[in-house]
Amino acid sequence: MSNKIDCRILIVDDEEDILTAGRIFLKQHFTFVRTEPNPNKIPYHLQNDSYDVIMLDMNYTAGATNSKEGFAWLSRILEIDPAAIVILITAYGDVELAVRALKEGATDFVLKPWQNEKLLATLTAACRLRKSTQEVKNLVDRQRGLNQAMNAHYSDFIGTSAPMQKVYQTIEKVGATDANVLILGENGTGKELAARALHRKSRRVDEAFVSVDLGAVSETLFESELFGHAKGAFTDAKDDRAGRFEVASGGTLFLDEIGNLSLALQSKLLTALQSRQITRLGTNKPKNIDIRLVCATNMPLYEMVSQGRFRQDLLYRINTVELHLPPLRERKEDIPLLAEHFLNLYNRKYQKSNLGLEKATLKKLTEYHWPGNIRELDHAIERAVILSDQATLRPTDFDFMQPTPAAPIALAEDLTLETLERMMVQKMLSKHAGNITHAARELGITRTALYRRIEKYGL
Repeated sequence: MSNKIDCRILIVDDEEDILTAGRIFLKQHFTFVRTEPNPNKIPYHLQNDSYDVIMLDMNYTAGATNSKEGFAWLSRILEIDPAAIVILITAYGDVELAVRALKEGATDFVLKPWQNEKLLATLTAACRLRKSTQEVKNLVDRQRGLNQAMNAHYSDFIGTSAPMQKVYQTIEKVGATDANVLILGENGTGKELAARALHRKSRRVDEAFVSVDLGAVSETLFESELFGHAKGAFTDAKDDRAGRFEVASGGTLFLDEIGNLSLALQSKLLTALQSRQITRLGTNKPKNIDIRLVCATNMPLYEMVSQGRFRQDLLYRINTVELHLPPLRERKEDIPLLAEHFLNLYNRKYQKSNLGLEKATLKKLTEYHWPGNIRELDHAIERAVILSDQATLRPTDFDFMQPTPAAPIALAEDLTLETLERMMVQKMLSKHAGNITHAARELGITRTALYRRIEKYGL
């Protein structure tokens, strides 16, 4: 069993004897030691690998004693990695310069020829410092992500209807696994709520749940937001920043509105999911990630695949299991429960005297079609509570926007069956916001038949 310290060390010195002695001795105590005689290769090593400690000589030109090169390379290393731990290698006469270097960002220095015991103690302390610094930074990044997640609106699932029982059963079966889940449903049906329920049922429940609204992430900020960036990667990158993948590592990453991604961004996302690695902008160092992926959309992904608007391989990657959330109009028996829940919530929030709901009000709420689903019901109850001056909420407190009746079709003498069919298909697509499944169901035809008509009429 190895007792080596888990630490990666880079030694940069133009004296071959120093490199050989350092490599032979330090390999006995540390997991990885690399030597480099040419300081010009320092940027290459730092950009293509990760080191916990860098041992840096102060002079590289024959006869040089002013340490000018050492200071220049110290500055360059800290520019590439501001958190780098640099141990200077200096001769006896350079102690004053070494002290100056400490003020300019070096961590420590060793004198050459060194004493092995002292060198080992210095490097061991430096390795521990590096690990501690990284742990603190990871905790800060992680806490920032957790705080954002905790600020999101959240309440428990409510509903006893048959459609919701199916949802509960699926969550119970899938929650404890690491299977990728795709949640499908209209806006306002509670897709993030379902994602959080899956996280609570998983073995990752004590880790982070990180939510990303991909519909709100611009094309230019996608990689920075999801994969993170290094300081200086772009104009406003003033500090290193962990992306959402890193913050969620060990826990659950929820990608909402995944259907909004362009094909170019879909490709970048797929690469990260397949390799289980991300690379921060401005670096070439891949980082391993361990996430449970949950995605959601209200868009018809399968139709988008057939239209070339969504990658089929990405769809296969994200939907090991699909979870369908029913719209509120298909679970109307849950409306009284939801209404009471929101009423109690806003009674407390606005310090009302326990407002109630009249039977006529519940009847009106149940009969309404709720195109905005639970979110619309939530907002309707809140508005009614705020504006009400009565002891109960009445039907008149809910002034729903009823759809304007469609004007009757003028049956001209030259109106053909094809024209009528085109008008009806167009009307159903508009009514269901392009949802092929719902439009086909109301028309009484299959989705395939509806696709043929869409293509036929150029809709």
